[in-house]
Amino acid sequence: MKTHVKKDDNVVVIAGNHKGKSGKVLSVNAAKQQVVVEGVRKIKKAVRPTQENQEGGIEELDGPIHISNVKKA
Repeated sequence: MKTHVKKDDNVVVIAGNHKGKSGKVLSVNAAKQQVVVEGVRKIKKAVRPTQENQEGGIEELDGPIHISNVKKA
């Protein structure tokens, strides 16, 4: 499936709660029509303690937004 944005493109959010924010595309999921933009839609996720991350706790990640809500900058 072809999309108008690719990984490492600079984009601007044109609709939704994060309208006006911009950043670099970290990943594109064409099947679900979603993109992850750096610094946009921060979500918090609980993480279990592992050998690499002894503490565990709450981690902030960039969440996906619909591909139709972004345009190239």
